[in-house]
Amino acid sequence: MPDLESPTVVATDVPLLVGGIEYRSRLLVGTGKYKDMTETADAIEASGAEIVTVAIRRTNIGQNANEPNLLDVISPSRYTILPNTAGCYDVKSAVRTCRLARELLDGHDLVKLEVLADQETLFPDARQTLVATELLVKDGFNVMVYTNDDPVMARQLEELGCAAVMPLAAPIGSGLGVRNPYNILTIVENAKVPVLVDAGVGTASDAAIAMELGCDGVLMNTAIAAAKQPILMASAMKKAIEAGREAFLAGRMPRRRFANASSPSDGTFF
Repeated sequence: MPDLESPTVVATDVPLLVGGIEYRSRLLVGTGKYKDMTETADAIEASGAEIVTVAIRRTNIGQNANEPNLLDVISPSRYTILPNTAGCYDVKSAVRTCRLARELLDGHDLVKLEVLADQETLFPDARQTLVATELLVKDGFNVMVYTNDDPVMARQLEELGCAAVMPLAAPIGSGLGVRNPYNILTIVENAKVPVLVDAGVGTASDAAIAMELGCDGVLMNTAIAAAKQPILMASAMKKAIEAGREAFLAGRMPRRRFANASSPSDGTFF
């Protein structure tokens, strides 16, 4: 881990505020890659998440009457459903997907925007992401936007009116952890909207590092769903998010090159 110092913080915490709603949990989870809907529901329960993201282009939430409906096991009365535009590679399809989600969810306006550049890297297309964000904000959406770990891009998205900036920690589904903590830290230090790491987390220590940098939350899917025991990993991630947040608020000790005795040397007898 690079030699990073946390931004200056106050000693007391405040709730995560997204789209005008307060959330206790800072862990957001996805619904893909589980073996079945029962495992999906059990893992989400174990995670303690209150916001659950759903890929509208890949998941049935009512658009296909003859298929199992995910909302039967993940109730909108219990969770905030966060429709996302995974699988969209242009502005038109991303905007259309958000509008479909709003229709299916009775006017729900909180969405996670992804406009991807290519299928190999799944990196965001910066230019099209900016255009889509502007269109969706003007259309009344609260946009949580997936982006690269570029502080300039993050600032531009915030200026367009997004509800949260979601920089990647590493490529989607890679499990590589926080690859560029310096950029994430710069985004956190300058943002006036929530910053949530999105993509690349592989295990609990990765989630804790993201939170220790001062991120407001972490969104993950593969790290839980692809674990050997997804439900147990979901529980681990819950604890890691909480521990990382507390460590950030507490303020870590300074790093020192040499030893510094834990017990005082003053007043000792020889």
